[in-house]
Amino acid sequence: MNLKNLSFEKIRSSLPALAQWKKLPQVLSKNEKRALFLFSILAFYSFLFLFHNFYLKNTIIKPAVGGTYVEGAIGQPRFINPVYAPLSDIDRDLTEILFSGLMKYDEKGKIVKDLADNFEIKEDGKIYEFSLKENALWSDGQKLTVDDVIFTIEIIQNSDYKSPLRGQWAGIETERISDYKIRFKLKKPSSVFLESTTLKVLPKHIWQGISPENFPLNTERNLQPIGSGPFKFGSLETNKDGYIKSLTLTGNPYYYSQKPFISELKFNFFEKEEELIKAAKKGGIDGFSLVNVQYYDDFFQEKFYLYKLTLPRYFSVFFNPEKSKILAETEVRKALNFGTDKKEILNEVLSKYGNIVDSPMLPEIYGYSSPSLIYEFNPEKANQLLDAAGFKDLDGDGFKEKIVEKKPSFQFASVLNVGSQGVEVQELQKCLAKDPEVYPEGEITGSFGNLTKQAVIKFQEKYSADVLEPSGLKSGTGKVGAATIKKLNEICFPPSKENLILQFSLVTVNQSQLTKVANILKNQWRNIGVNLEVKTVEIGDLEKDFIKPRNYESLLFGEVLGAIPDPFPFWHSSQKREPGLNLAVYENKKADEFLEKGRESSDFNIQKENYEKFQNVLIEDSPAVFLYNPDFLYLVKKEVKGVNAQIIVDPSQRFSEITNWHLKTKRFWNFFE
Repeated sequence: MNLKNLSFEKIRSSLPALAQWKKLPQVLSKNEKRALFLFSILAFYSFLFLFHNFYLKNTIIKPAVGGTYVEGAIGQPRFINPVYAPLSDIDRDLTEILFSGLMKYDEKGKIVKDLADNFEIKEDGKIYEFSLKENALWSDGQKLTVDDVIFTIEIIQNSDYKSPLRGQWAGIETERISDYKIRFKLKKPSSVFLESTTLKVLPKHIWQGISPENFPLNTERNLQPIGSGPFKFGSLETNKDGYIKSLTLTGNPYYYSQKPFISELKFNFFEKEEELIKAAKKGGIDGFSLVNVQYYDDFFQEKFYLYKLTLPRYFSVFFNPEKSKILAETEVRKALNFGTDKKEILNEVLSKYGNIVDSPMLPEIYGYSSPSLIYEFNPEKANQLLDAAGFKDLDGDGFKEKIVEKKPSFQFASVLNVGSQGVEVQELQKCLAKDPEVYPEGEITGSFGNLTKQAVIKFQEKYSADVLEPSGLKSGTGKVGAATIKKLNEICFPPSKENLILQFSLVTVNQSQLTKVANILKNQWRNIGVNLEVKTVEIGDLEKDFIKPRNYESLLFGEVLGAIPDPFPFWHSSQKREPGLNLAVYENKKADEFLEKGRESSDFNIQKENYEKFQNVLIEDSPAVFLYNPDFLYLVKKEVKGVNAQIIVDPSQRFSEITNWHLKTKRFWNFFE
């Protein structure tokens, strides 16, 4: 029979009725029952397998809302306030999460729009206009407008508030165009101003009327802030001594952009690194960063993922030629560069978590070419340069030195005669009085009279071979001319010899990592004959007593750059004095010219051309030894997903895309994807 020819009714009538199915167990044998049972089990699991496979193929995993993320931090929050936040790592972290700026950084360190809905750059970089999102609200539900932006900038620009950001906003004029449009006017074109607009904005309605004296003292507003970021302040827990144990943040329901997946973000604070490590071992911490890199490889790899984030910063030894005759010599500075084994420092101090640096322009980050001159580790070359500069180990102690002529403290230069007066006449009388045969009276008056004239005549005749005979004279004239000046300088102010030892001091922060670097440098440079004295000081003293007055021979320190390269504050000659950041007290007219041209242009190619030229001039002058660019190491539990940061301009920027972080996931049907 052909099944195709059967009607549905015929097929249906041929199937057993329900009553017949119920009688099936009665008519089946024991073996047939067993076979039917096994077949049913196989059919059931086959259906489950097929359905599961269908489900997996037609659904996708997406982040789901929920969960609490716990961050471990060393220290205490004090100013969760954009005006003062740069003073503390913890304050910057919390301000990044709780506040918003016109612009922000993305996970690759690029500057992108945040509160700004749009912006325009006009007049070759002298005018910046921003339009704000009109749906932006503060976490208390109030509208965020241009008035809040202007209020924040005016507070920072007012010296009474003592904001560390004041220099960054000096000379910038703000103009209110409307509730949601603002214009910035710059005195000079600037390619880096856009980065300044990542400044987090304060709520005017919360802070207006607070005096400069009370601004930093208002604990409630500074520790329980109203912000406009993806999270808002939740609660704060202290112990009996007032120490802040934790601070909890919750999702901001008024946030204008993508809401965070994490429901609660908690910061737990510790006094010491050891306490944080102990808490992490017990599983109470989801993410943290440590100062000492040796801890990262110990025991966290099973539960934590190590994120190695790139920061545009570098550590260097900056030479101050104004404080050291040794470091004023270019050949010595070059020898120190060739005598530095950067690989040893990277391995011993950073456990290879970082990169060697040969230029302050960080070509690998900003896309520039490497400098034309790279100081590879070459002790032989270093010794050759020092030998050529006259430095030898004269006494066999391993340290090099050289004998140099020391210029006299005074030299005669003017023609003197009867009637002359002043310091030179006084020094002339002192010089002549040293010889009683020449000037027995020895009067020191500062006035050239007859007695002084007679003394000069006697001096000229005593040294007639050098003073009179070359001019065909037989007797003295009493006038101090060129030949007499030369002989007076030779007799009374002869050049002296100075033993110039190859030694200088290195100042750095009293912090384990930098102290270790300093001691490695001391050993490396000892091998080329340098006697280095290491001085470690506390960070507050370093800023006040050394960096501001440039009171050091050499300085081991780090410099932090931005998303937009701007070497001007660090290397232009106008920045040699505080508040400038030219720590090497570097000055070169060509370098200044390239820095100015690069800063004023918003064209990347023009910037690149000028900054690469500056780079080559700088490296040839060798005002510093550029050492390394450390990775920022951040440990996060493997259960935490969505952490995509790669390049950050500041450690707080690891939270720049925190709305993408999630602890939970859920499957969604993708029929309509």
